[in-house]
Amino acid sequence: MMPTWKFSSPPDHQSVAALARELNLPPFLASFLVRTGITEPGAALRFLYPRLRDLSDPRLLPGIGEAVRAILRAVDQGRKIVLYGDYDVDGVSSVALLTRVLRAYGVEPGRFLPHRVEEGYGLTRDGVQRCLGEHRPQLLVALDCGTSSAGQIAGLEAAGIEVVVLDHHEPQAEIPRCAAFVNPKVGSSFRYFCTVGIVFKLCHALLRERRVAGFDLKTCLDLVAVGTVADLVPLVEENRALVACGLRQLECTRWLGLQALKQVAAITSPIRPGHVGFRLAPRLNAAGRVGAALDALNLLLCDDRVEAAALARCLDVQNRERQKLEEETLRQALEQALVDGDPGERAAIVVGARGWHPGVVGIVASRLMRKFHRPALVIGFGEDGVGKGSGRSIAGFSLVKALDQCAEHLAAYGGHEMAAGLSLPHDALDGFRARFLAVAQTALEIDQLRPVLEVTAPVDGCDLVDEVWQAHELLQPFGIGNPQPLLCLPGVSPVDEPRILKDKHRLLRLRHRGRVLRAVYFNGAATILPAPPWDVAFYLETNEYQGRVEPQVQVEAIRRAGPWT
Repeated sequence: MMPTWKFSSPPDHQSVAALARELNLPPFLASFLVRTGITEPGAALRFLYPRLRDLSDPRLLPGIGEAVRAILRAVDQGRKIVLYGDYDVDGVSSVALLTRVLRAYGVEPGRFLPHRVEEGYGLTRDGVQRCLGEHRPQLLVALDCGTSSAGQIAGLEAAGIEVVVLDHHEPQAEIPRCAAFVNPKVGSSFRYFCTVGIVFKLCHALLRERRVAGFDLKTCLDLVAVGTVADLVPLVEENRALVACGLRQLECTRWLGLQALKQVAAITSPIRPGHVGFRLAPRLNAAGRVGAALDALNLLLCDDRVEAAALARCLDVQNRERQKLEEETLRQALEQALVDGDPGERAAIVVGARGWHPGVVGIVASRLMRKFHRPALVIGFGEDGVGKGSGRSIAGFSLVKALDQCAEHLAAYGGHEMAAGLSLPHDALDGFRARFLAVAQTALEIDQLRPVLEVTAPVDGCDLVDEVWQAHELLQPFGIGNPQPLLCLPGVSPVDEPRILKDKHRLLRLRHRGRVLRAVYFNGAATILPAPPWDVAFYLETNEYQGRVEPQVQVEAIRRAGPWT
């Protein structure tokens, strides 16, 4: 679906000039800050130079005090602490982080991750029973799960097992009653945290309450950055500082597992969120999708270089297997989506089939959502007829709220506005599909279903190498809540015929205002280019070649040069 180009309105000139003058900023940078609502010099400095010293008191997060007391009480009494996590990167990095801190207190916690296929997400009956049998916890810390498990937690507490919940999923009607419940979605202004961010706040509070000589929590910030970026939460406020500092820590990580994973994924400095999101996270997630999530956790906790290298290679192989499963499932899902005509004529996509691996349905849903710009749900059914599905949404449509309106068809569901999971029997699929499509049709306006290319600002090719690139780097890290500016070179002429790379991509040389720029158009080989001159919408990326680091134009779209409206 071809997007509509939309150009941002220019920011208030006086505000831009005042901020640029006060902080001696280049106009491009001051303009970007004002566009995002940052006009006060102090706020601008905190945004451009995020620091750990600006983090708030961790005890401001409701429930943290009770969690600290429960954990230190268990440490002092020698009680068995078990960390029960989710099998995604947020859950695995949360377990790894809290394990590192508990080890500093001389405690080796039990660690448990459920099997995605056999036990499913969270504190399920089967998962809890296996955890109790293997570890016999006296204090169970639920990480990245537990919010929707009030019944299971009540049973654990009644059996004399204390429970602490650290989670960020949307709360349902009943909040669990337990030793400590920490969820920033409940009575907090820290809604942007994922679980590893919450765990960092807990660890910060623990170490403020009881210091450990020789232990520096800053060495664990790489785990926080990996989990936060992978979980697609907004990189705003404290998340921005945690990820900015964590990515720098990742460049010189002390953890052998992350060193090995970086090597397998061919990542070099400077490390950006894209390296985490597209290279590290898929390999860590692959364990939970097509293998055993414990492989990823063991890698993050590994203290043996040879073992770390072997685990990293294993995750790399599992990721390739995941990619094959994903491509075949996507092919079948596309065929099914097209059976009833053009998916672009419906407000949402719901597909399901027997044999689709539950470990890849979320990725396939994401790809369908991006291709058709519609909420997409993909459900894989097992031999027992039980379907496990995952959904991805577009801005302005909450999946969890939509699933609330379809609850009569579902066995279970939960998640966030933009991503959710669900389960249902096969004979409920048709009724659920019809109801979900009706909910989406009612909630979504036509304009919301049309992809829009939000162009931030035009730039001059002569400024890219110096002023714009330097300013652009200060805006890092980019992600949800702080999107990378989509820039435009207006009236560009190609220097020569574009080259095709690997039958998929285009390499171009573009002339703008007297400067020749190298550009890459990923997956653009099949795109029919208009007659020049062109308007080129692009992201400014860093390219390292033979030891030289320079800016690179990464083309997002090309159109015939036209008016800026």
